[in-house]
Amino acid sequence: MQDYLNKGIKEIISQFPKVADILNEYNIGCVPCNVGSCLLKDIVEIHNLPEDEEAVLMVRIAKAIYPDREIKIPKVERKIKPKELKYSPPIKKLVEEHLLIKRWIALIPEVIENIDIESEEDKKLILDGVGFIRSYADKFHHAKEEEVLFKYFDENLEIIKTMYQDHETARGHVRAIIEALERRDKKTIIEHLNGYKELLTEHIKKEDEILYPWMDRGLSVTQVGELFQRFNEADEKIGEVVPERCKRFVETVEKRFKNKREEVIK
Repeated sequence: MQDYLNKGIKEIISQFPKVADILNEYNIGCVPCNVGSCLLKDIVEIHNLPEDEEAVLMVRIAKAIYPDREIKIPKVERKIKPKELKYSPPIKKLVEEHLLIKRWIALIPEVIENIDIESEEDKKLILDGVGFIRSYADKFHHAKEEEVLFKYFDENLEIIKTMYQDHETARGHVRAIIEALERRDKKTIIEHLNGYKELLTEHIKKEDEILYPWMDRGLSVTQVGELFQRFNEADEKIGEVVPERCKRFVETVEKRFKNKREEVIK
């Protein structure tokens, strides 16, 4: 079994398809991922399951690989226990930035339901929403990940390459929305707004629950201090105007739809 712990998860899934079903039950998204080759032991370490769940998972994977044998399961050493997980100050900053992005994502269904691309007000709403994504989600938030945080790790790791790929896919959705708005193509606008919402919902979940805790476990005290300083420098370079403007945009849209809901109730 030790040999399989050091094999790529994609290779294992290809050889033993039942492993894919087991991973899916634990919401470990290796099956649809198509960028790289994490080792089986990396999957266990990165997802940081509670020890009792990890033990059951490993027994089931061993049974899928060796159905007719009793296998001793090697223990995957952890740096800290799951219940001790806490975000370091720089990582906590990124998690808090996700909150405003999630507030915009939560508004997208109402934007889609009420969109009128012949209305100047609604066209401006879409353009402002794209501006929020580009200014806050991408240049303010994703830039700190890509230009600072990810550089502290092996960027060829599957989990990091997946994050890069998500960022690029998100940018593709934004470009498609702008192009569709110019053509007054409501169907395509809705398609890519939904695509962005679904992508970022899962992306943020992966970062908050898997990537960031895993990264925190690998950062030294010195590196945490460096990250905090570099994040602050990046924020100072952008200034306070951009995040404040983006926050006001989200608050304005929230108020608009809140008032609309209240009018319907009346």
